[in-house]
Amino acid sequence: MNARAEASNSRLDTVKLAVAVALLVGGIFAFYFFADYSTLLRVIGLLAIGAAAVAIALQTARGRRLWQFVGDSRAEIRKVVWPTRQETMQTTLVVMAMVLVLGIILWVFDSILMSLVRFLVGRGG
Repeated sequence: MNARAEASNSRLDTVKLAVAVALLVGGIFAFYFFADYSTLLRVIGLLAIGAAAVAIALQTARGRRLWQFVGDSRAEIRKVVWPTRQETMQTTLVVMAMVLVLGIILWVFDSILMSLVRFLVGRGG
C-alpha cells in the first residue's frame, strides 16, 4: 500500500511540475504575443504567472527539498564571519604585491632565456 501511495504522489508531483512548466511557457508566450499592450501590464502578468508556477512547484517533494535547501543555505551564510574592511584591504594589497613580484621574476627569467636562445641560435646576443 505504501509503495502504491508513493507512486501516486510521484505521478502527482510530475503532473504538478508539468503544469508549472506549462504555465511558465504559456506566460512567456503570452508576454510576446500581446506585444501591443503596455510593457508594464505584460511584466506584471508574467510575474503573476511565474509566482503561480513557483507556488505549484513548491507543492511537490522536489520543490519542498529545494525550499529547505534555500533555507539551510541562508542559515549557513548567516554563520559566516566576513572580513572587515581593513582585513580586505590588507589582503588585497598583499595579493597585488605578490603578483607584481612574481611578474618581475617571470620577466627576468624570460629575458634570460630569450638571451640564451638568441646566443645559441647565433642571432645576436
